[in-house]
Amino acid sequence: MNADADHENPTNDLSTWTIERLRSFTENAQGQQFEAVRVVAQGHAYRADEPPEARRQWAKLSLQANQRLPGDSVWDRARATQHNFMLRMWVIDQLGPDDEDHDWSPETLAADTVTALALTPAEARALATHWRDLAIEQIGELRRHKNLTAHLDRLVDHLRPSPIRDQLLAWTETRRHLP
Repeated sequence: MNADADHENPTNDLSTWTIERLRSFTENAQGQQFEAVRVVAQGHAYRADEPPEARRQWAKLSLQANQRLPGDSVWDRARATQHNFMLRMWVIDQLGPDDEDHDWSPETLAADTVTALALTPAEARALATHWRDLAIEQIGELRRHKNLTAHLDRLVDHLRPSPIRDQLLAWTETRRHLP
């Protein structure tokens, strides 16, 4: 898609498309077209003038496009995971949790978060005490952990007492010390 062509031909402006048309487009999309779908669908999810169920459908499409984004580097995967976590957290906060749909379940988001983290809070905190002396790869790992835990302050309020909640509470304290 050419940005100039989008201005000349409004049918190429994905933000004007219906969710059905955008879903259909996504089936054959490639490369960075998924990022365009992700952003447009997320924008629709944020629209307060839409009914909650429509907003959830738009958010679901955004998650699906995000999952299909190209990129296999550790940073690409971390970025996609962070987008996923932040949108899911936003839906839970703004539209309410839904334990029938794993994407909008606080307990599932908590478990997915723990699974995405390679370090424990204690390991990350120990590394963070002398992060300036670490190799760039280790500093990057700490940054990814900080990004992947950005939603936790809000998530823990939605969780019942459990070992996972306790671990995420430890992460909320630990992330303040990460570079």
